[in-house]
Amino acid sequence: MGTNLRQALYVVVAFGSLIWAWTHGFAWIAGGGNILNLPSFFIDAYQSGSAAAFLTVDILTAWGVFIAWVITDARRIGLGTGWGVGFALLSGLGTCFAFPLYLVKRERFLDAKSALST
Repeated sequence: MGTNLRQALYVVVAFGSLIWAWTHGFAWIAGGGNILNLPSFFIDAYQSGSAAAFLTVDILTAWGVFIAWVITDARRIGLGTGWGVGFALLSGLGTCFAFPLYLVKRERFLDAKSALST
């Protein structure tokens, strides 16, 4: 798959998953949930059954790893810590949203950096 097609796919996945995830988030809020109280959100999800508990543990772990990785990776490749922190904050809307967008930014940055060195 070509770079541009892959990046377009990442963008489609990012926005599609954001919309899909937040339709459920808004339903939870409409039912009395407070999205500003993240512990409450994750406790509600965890206590909703075994499958929900599994997914809650899975996404919390993936989210934590993403935050640590994106900040250090952005610094390591030369993009800058600020970009990493920005994408870490963006992941508050959903890791499913921030991660593919970071991959697009990362690929474009590395491609531009490579073009400059040749």
